[in-house]
Amino acid sequence: MQSRKYYEAYWSQYDDVVSLNEFRKMLGGLGEVQARRLLQNKTVKSFKIRGEYHIPKQCVIDYVLSTHYAKYRQILKAQIP
Repeated sequence: MQSRKYYEAYWSQYDDVVSLNEFRKMLGGLGEVQARRLLQNKTVKSFKIRGEYHIPKQCVIDYVLSTHYAKYRQILKAQIP
């Protein structure tokens, strides 16, 4: 697992608050339905303005450092032939 400093440097080109599409790109091309599910379930903290999701970059980093994300990655690795 990488550190917070690693992800801050890795995603330095992104603004402090990212859009849904940027969030999906940050997570390696995550599908829109799954991304929205993570936000709606409050797994990743976000806020909505005029119907558009805004996700603080620090919350994305918190998510990729979480046990939820680690379990999700294990599931994905198991599905790859």
